[in-house]
Amino acid sequence: MILCANPKEQYLTHKTEIQNAINKVLESGWYILGQEVKLFENEFSNFVGTKYTISVASGTDALFLALKALNIGTGDEVITVSHTATATVSAIKATGATPIMVDIEKEYFTIDIEEVKKRVSNKTKAIIAVHIYGQPCDMDALIKISNENNIDIIEDCAQASGASYKGKELGSIGTLGCFSFFPTKNLGAIGDGGAITTNCEKLYNKLLKLRQYGWDENRDSEFSGYNSRLDELQAAILRVKLKYLKQDTKKRNDIAKLYYEALKNSSLILPKVRDNCYHSFHLFVVRLKNRNQLKEYLKSKNILAMIHYEKPVHLQEAFTINHDLNCTENIAGEILSLPMYPELSEKDIKYISTKCLEVKES
Repeated sequence: MILCANPKEQYLTHKTEIQNAINKVLESGWYILGQEVKLFENEFSNFVGTKYTISVASGTDALFLALKALNIGTGDEVITVSHTATATVSAIKATGATPIMVDIEKEYFTIDIEEVKKRVSNKTKAIIAVHIYGQPCDMDALIKISNENNIDIIEDCAQASGASYKGKELGSIGTLGCFSFFPTKNLGAIGDGGAITTNCEKLYNKLLKLRQYGWDENRDSEFSGYNSRLDELQAAILRVKLKYLKQDTKKRNDIAKLYYEALKNSSLILPKVRDNCYHSFHLFVVRLKNRNQLKEYLKSKNILAMIHYEKPVHLQEAFTINHDLNCTENIAGEILSLPMYPELSEKDIKYISTKCLEVKES
């Protein structure tokens, strides 16, 4: 079976380095907030191009703590999209703030700037820009809205490690960048993990306390905080994988080029990359009306394609909001994620593409 994502293959590629990193941590006897975490945070800051990185327990925690650091809570509104992982919206709800979900651009699947402008109010405290699938949002337009309305921009980079916008790494453009290191992510741990990036020293210092009970250096809680720490094992593993992230992102782009070439004359609508941007291709998402038929056919040929995401957040029971998000709903019925990970071979892509071409759009 050719999987949609395959973190085991990445582990096998770097097995010796990863095992050595794990053994080093185990031998050290220091498993929480030690040297590996400090080194990873420094190295990740260098990669993203920010002054600071605060590692946390998950991408969801990264979003939640970023919102808390900005003092967002009950009575506030945060604008984002419904075409995203549930975590984006659940993090907003967890603060007590109200998520305002707007529609997406049909071409890029990212937040629609004109819809954002319509929903900005005096209650709007932040916009979470989701770089879905590794596609950069229109950050120039969002920063303009931010400056005009004194609204913070949080970049949801869960799927966008290694992507850039006009030469700037995603996670370095907004007030805060939030990353997930879930195993299938472009930079994935062997377990959960996340990080927040920023250039603001004040937010950095606050986030250090928020992730650990509100403690200062004397373990005196200045305010009520949380327990959200990246452990030493995951940090050590991420340090190994970070060394190969640029190389792996290029491989993903090379695989995307193979898909584009093989499927250019098909009935599939292929993903479009925003001008002057570098897509990280966390996922290679195509569109077609008979999506489910193709998905099942590929499965019968030992190819696991998946749907990200079949049911938009605003239609899920826990988050039901009466928003008119026509593009989001239409896209959700057509999208299909083809296998995408750096270890796929040219032979794999040829086989997948050939099987895609065997299904005609109804």
